[in-house]
Amino acid sequence: MSKSEFAPSGSDAWDRLWTPHRMAYIRGENKPTHERPGDECPFCRAPTLAGADSLVVARGESVYVVLNLYPYNAGHLMVCPFRHVPDYTDLTEEEVAELGAYTQRSMAALRDVSGAQGFNIGLNQGAIAGAGIAGHLHQHIVPRWSGDTNFMPVIGGTRTMPQLLESTRDLLVSAWPEGA
Repeated sequence: MSKSEFAPSGSDAWDRLWTPHRMAYIRGENKPTHERPGDECPFCRAPTLAGADSLVVARGESVYVVLNLYPYNAGHLMVCPFRHVPDYTDLTEEEVAELGAYTQRSMAALRDVSGAQGFNIGLNQGAIAGAGIAGHLHQHIVPRWSGDTNFMPVIGGTRTMPQLLESTRDLLVSAWPEGA
């Protein structure tokens, strides 16, 4: 079959990059609703998974760093408390301090492996503020580069990821600054 057999007729002859893995996110799969038996929080589950399957980059005493399964940019990390808490004000002083320290370490590792030139860092508190999983606090660390927003997301509504999550995780683990 030729490409033209799949091309839409008429004036819409755009090439498309298909990202079917995003449909799980759109449908809310693996998103806890606490309405189904055994509906477990993915941020509580992630650090219990074995090795690279967890996408966990680093673990502290009270927080851990994990790659976002549905990233905004390559290397998009999240710092999560191990404890299932929904709000920043629910964190202990120790958790706040370690969340900050692991944010700094995440930035250093991302600069080392990817040459990140800037970062978007933030917490979305509650579903109304855009938190996809509002029940478990998580801070986003999104690396940025000059020109990383181009025609693909603006016109095409598509982001391209240059590397598999597992490969990104391996690079970040190897570059993780211990005790920094």
